[in-house]
Amino acid sequence: MTTLAYPPLSPAARRRRVSGVVRRDLASLRRSPVRMFEIVFWPTIELVVWGYVTLFLQASKVPFVVSTLLGAVLLWQVLHRASNEVAIGFLEDVWSRNLLNMHVTPVTAVEYLTGLVVFSLGKILFGVTVMGVMAYVLYGFGILTVGIGLVPFMALLLVLGWSLAIVAISCVLRFGEGAQVIAWSLVFVFQPLAGVFYPVSVLPPVLRTISSLVPATHVFEGMRAVLTGGPVPWDRLAAAGLLDAVYVGLALALYTVTLRHARMKGRLSRFGE
Repeated sequence: MTTLAYPPLSPAARRRRVSGVVRRDLASLRRSPVRMFEIVFWPTIELVVWGYVTLFLQASKVPFVVSTLLGAVLLWQVLHRASNEVAIGFLEDVWSRNLLNMHVTPVTAVEYLTGLVVFSLGKILFGVTVMGVMAYVLYGFGILTVGIGLVPFMALLLVLGWSLAIVAISCVLRFGEGAQVIAWSLVFVFQPLAGVFYPVSVLPPVLRTISSLVPATHVFEGMRAVLTGGPVPWDRLAAAGLLDAVYVGLALALYTVTLRHARMKGRLSRFGE
């Protein structure tokens, strides 16, 4: 039997290490029916609740675009799950006392994060597909109604969600397991500012200024523009893309600093005690 060896820093070796992280998480998921059920449970509950809200508004003759609300629910799940899945993937290593083991293997910090991101992407796409089918069957809303803008909309929200997850991971590395609540709550800090379910024009002037610095704001405003019959606002998407690049850069810089601090202080060995 011949064993293939790659130079440690070669692209092929890096791909194998990233795929190792993905395969590890996939094996863990396959052995946990509860976790598999959770992938679709919460998104489905939120879709059903908001779907009935739209039906109520329709029956009450409220001037409201139903597709706008359902589109917001679906895109919000993309952002929410992107942040949560990566952060919780890290926390599972903390809870299982496996964090130190991961950081003494040849897997680099970037490869470890990349593996978490790739694995989360598969779970998100599966969950969104299920929600899209349910939205069409139950309420007649087709997710493809958004058109070609759907791809950049989702991509920009995914990048923002992953950036927030890296920030949450950094907070846990710096402040310990007591900060793990940030992992599933940080994204909700951005929800009121992003105007997920309402236009940002209803916000006070100060908050409107702050919201313009949130990439998701431009995505959800663009989504509403498309669903009300307008063209894809590429200028807003470009602004969201530039902001995403800034968020990613700041998140990775914060992660690098906090990981170095955790290693210097020997904190990695104390997680899960």
